Amino acid sequence: MELALTSRTVEAFEIIEVGGEIDVYTAPKLREAIVAAVDAGHTKLIIDVQRVDFLDSTGLGVLVGALKRVRADGGSLDIVCTQERILKIFEITGLDKVFGLHSSIDGARAAHA
Repeated sequence: MELALTSRTVEAFEIIEVGGEIDVYTAPKLREAIVAAVDAGHTKLIIDVQRVDFLDSTGLGVLVGALKRVRADGGSLDIVCTQERILKIFEITGLDKVFGLHSSIDGARAAHA
């Protein structure tokens, strides 16, 4: 399955919406989108994974790497997800304590108000 990516800027936030599968084959595409956003000066990222069907350890690694990168610049990375199977992955790995997990983009933005 392919990975669908769209990005947009809303106020101080760069929102990257992801759909499809994030795995060893598609994770580099997500990494490129995140790096491009950060290189463009965006350090407050919101990754919307509402339309993600599958997330593996490679995808988690991309998200953790992105978090480290934006935090080094004083930024943030929040994730929008309400799907139980994807949330379970964050819980099992303990990453639910590392990332700000939100049920909506507005909720993610409000967390930084």
